[in-house]
Amino acid sequence: MSDLTPIFLVTVLLLIVAAGIIVFVLIYQKKQFQYLSERKQLKADYEKEILESRLEIQEQTMKSISQEVHDNVGQVLSVAKLNLGMIRLNDPDAMIHEKINDVSELLQKAIQDLRDLSKSLHSDVIAERGLLKAIENEFAILKKTGAYIITLEIEGDYYHLPEQKELILFRMFQEIINNIIKHAKASAIDVQISFQPQQLMLYIHDNGVGFDIAGIDTGKGLGLRNIINRSQLIGAYHFIDSLPGKGTTIKIALPVNSQV
Repeated sequence: MSDLTPIFLVTVLLLIVAAGIIVFVLIYQKKQFQYLSERKQLKADYEKEILESRLEIQEQTMKSISQEVHDNVGQVLSVAKLNLGMIRLNDPDAMIHEKINDVSELLQKAIQDLRDLSKSLHSDVIAERGLLKAIENEFAILKKTGAYIITLEIEGDYYHLPEQKELILFRMFQEIINNIIKHAKASAIDVQISFQPQQLMLYIHDNGVGFDIAGIDTGKGLGLRNIINRSQLIGAYHFIDSLPGKGTTIKIALPVNSQV
């Protein structure tokens, strides 16, 4: 019987080791399956976000175009019509030529404004212009309102990001600006874009009323929640600093080599 004891112990030990290996393999497979499922879900969320971002940007673009046509092109054409109506055949030739020249300049301005607006209708505006040009175009439209003092500072050498990430990053920028317009009651907006070798830094500050950032975690501030979610989706880091009466600062850092 004693001769069988070592064999029995070795057998038990081998069974324990085999059982441990089986458990380890099962746990590994479970984690691997969970990882693949999470990656699949992340990819699905990413593609959904890209589609939603395109639709939101198109909607925002159409609103901007509508406002631009109403406020600028329509006004220019109205002035041109008024000038034409003031021309009298019995006026001196010099006066008639001057008024015609004024109308011609107004019409040329309206034509140029419409050309600029037509570029914004293209669905691939971000891909064509790039992130920086798209942001500059947004500010150009905002400046025309005269409601804000706007500064835009660019640091480093400009480079392109993957189109999908530029699209989502631009949508985040729009979300922040829309929040400022709707809620901040600000008079100044400062933006810095830093093209660093390892990351792209986007810094946006307003001098508005600010808010309690604790409200983000309690379900308030849907726009800011969207910014946070989109940051995570593209592998970016976000920082939000605000106090009531002290304005708001938002920083977004996107590693240039981050993968989705």
